[in-house]
Amino acid sequence: MTMKNPQIIKILNPNLKISNSSTLQWLISSPFFPKFTIVSTIRCLHFQPSDHLTPHFSKESDDLRSLIVRGFHVIGALIPAQNDVVSDAKRAINAARELRKVLYGDVENSGKIDLIGGVLDSNGGVIRFFGSKDGEFNIVEEIEEVVYEEKEKAEKFVWERGCLIKCGISVNLPVYVNPNKEQDAIQKYLREHEGLVSMFKDPQTTYIVTSSKSSSEDLPRPVVVRGSELDFESDISDIKVLTDTSTKSGEIPIHCSYFCSESKHHLSGVGTEVTLFLNRSGESQQSVAPVVEYCPALEAVKLMVVNYNLEVICYAVKDLPLTYSISRLVIPALVDQLTTVKNIVSPSFLSKHPQLHPYHFCPPGFVHPITALYELSYGETELKQVEVRRSLHLRLGLPSDRPLLRTANALCFSKSSNNEVGSARKGYPLLRDVHVSIPSSGVSGGLVSLVQGSYEYHHYLQGGFDDSGWGCAYRSLQTIISWFRLQHYTSIDVPTHREIQEALVEIGDKDPSFIGSREWIGAIELSYVLDKLLGVTCKVMTLRSGAEFPEKCRELALHFENQGTPIMIGGGVLAYTLLGVDYNDASGDCAFLILDPHYTGGEDIKKIVNGGWCGWKKAVDSKGKAFFLADKFYNLLLPQRPNMV
Repeated sequence: MTMKNPQIIKILNPNLKISNSSTLQWLISSPFFPKFTIVSTIRCLHFQPSDHLTPHFSKESDDLRSLIVRGFHVIGALIPAQNDVVSDAKRAINAARELRKVLYGDVENSGKIDLIGGVLDSNGGVIRFFGSKDGEFNIVEEIEEVVYEEKEKAEKFVWERGCLIKCGISVNLPVYVNPNKEQDAIQKYLREHEGLVSMFKDPQTTYIVTSSKSSSEDLPRPVVVRGSELDFESDISDIKVLTDTSTKSGEIPIHCSYFCSESKHHLSGVGTEVTLFLNRSGESQQSVAPVVEYCPALEAVKLMVVNYNLEVICYAVKDLPLTYSISRLVIPALVDQLTTVKNIVSPSFLSKHPQLHPYHFCPPGFVHPITALYELSYGETELKQVEVRRSLHLRLGLPSDRPLLRTANALCFSKSSNNEVGSARKGYPLLRDVHVSIPSSGVSGGLVSLVQGSYEYHHYLQGGFDDSGWGCAYRSLQTIISWFRLQHYTSIDVPTHREIQEALVEIGDKDPSFIGSREWIGAIELSYVLDKLLGVTCKVMTLRSGAEFPEKCRELALHFENQGTPIMIGGGVLAYTLLGVDYNDASGDCAFLILDPHYTGGEDIKKIVNGGWCGWKKAVDSKGKAFFLADKFYNLLLPQRPNMV
């Protein structure tokens, strides 16, 4: 049945992972967005043993409670077609309804919330969407119009109207227990934990709200919000009602826009920070003096201290009154994270406590952040931590061979401002991704295949080191290693010329006299260094003549599409870095995107691009001049992307 008043499914991500899935996926939206807006999907991983499409709601909620940032929520589910499409849609909607009950409790689930049920046709890959009506989950109607927003429009939609609020707190919770009675000890811990949770809603708790802007000019004054002013019951989805309620009560509400930037088109940081203070002092009707009371323990007692390092971020629309952002977003987020930590700590309460720390990410394909809790006592390469990340990759629909959720990928909300175009090594700035602003190649009807991710441009004379005439391959290697650094495959510094030479001596490829020399190196030596320093393997493509380059375009395009790493070209006495190819398979016309390490000027992007130091090169240009020499052989080094998370 089609709705009488046509509704629209708006999907704020053209690359949403909602196709070719054989399992249930949760649909994510925001209470601040128009009805039936979808921002992302999150895969369900926990099911009942008897049915692969019936979620285990308790386990799912444990995982999603801290993963989904407050200000976003589950608004529906998508399942593969099983029986009648309407029955499948009802099943998806009821699954979302049951999960919301566990995740959000009665307060958020008591209103008339319309949910989405999506059904995926496994044969044609077509998705049909249905919506519940007026909170009646057994009455569903098909929504035929589906609009996919492009990434830029989606990001603008999310971040022009909203901003992030951050709150961090460290708490040491002391618990006195009898170590010989494990169950009693755990129950005592759970009671103390509930006491800590109740403190967040205590009328005497004070929240100081400040701007997180790094500039010292024109900063808004901090705002003090007391627990007694907070409303923990109202539905935050109706902003107008909240503002009108505050105004009618005689207050002049301060909105989140007071601290947030007015023009943000993408996720660029936190606009507001909230700091929590506990004020236990109050007025007393009678004079009292401090009293110390000695209470001897009647049985064995052990002091256990549970360390909570909480940090939450929340999404709020800018016209949301500040008090509601604390009571309905920040405090529930803190409670969610506390609950997640409690569930991890309590089973082994009397033994070693895990060192849990929250990290925030905005993975590729997402227009909103997520939060992951990592156990810091495990190294990032240890199997247990790898399995945690692998599970998150699966849940979020991320590739299983890219390190996208390591701590180095985490969003940085530091107040320090850094507007440099690149990074720095030993004092000199480096340009990144200089190919982004270059003109097109001129290949008609070609397919462009480019390096994936960021790199730094390393070239002659950088850092005051004179390697002109001999260091081009070293500089190409530095560019390649910078790519692995910026994609978080490694944390080592980009090596200097001397460190590269030392690595070759250590593996026995060169004699000790090689260190400090000005000897050239080629593609084979580069492969040895990548293996030694990064554990990266490489393929070597050998060309007997520069005239063979056009024949290799298809193979090079496949490398950039599948591996995405920069390629080193070595031929004669010259070395270049290849960043992409533009190839017309029908005509054979092609061009090569060359990053030239022989540049000796400053870090001037216009000079580099206009001078052709980064640009498209034809194998033979319009004047008949060959870029690659026919009388020279060439080795191309194709680094392989490690299969890791």
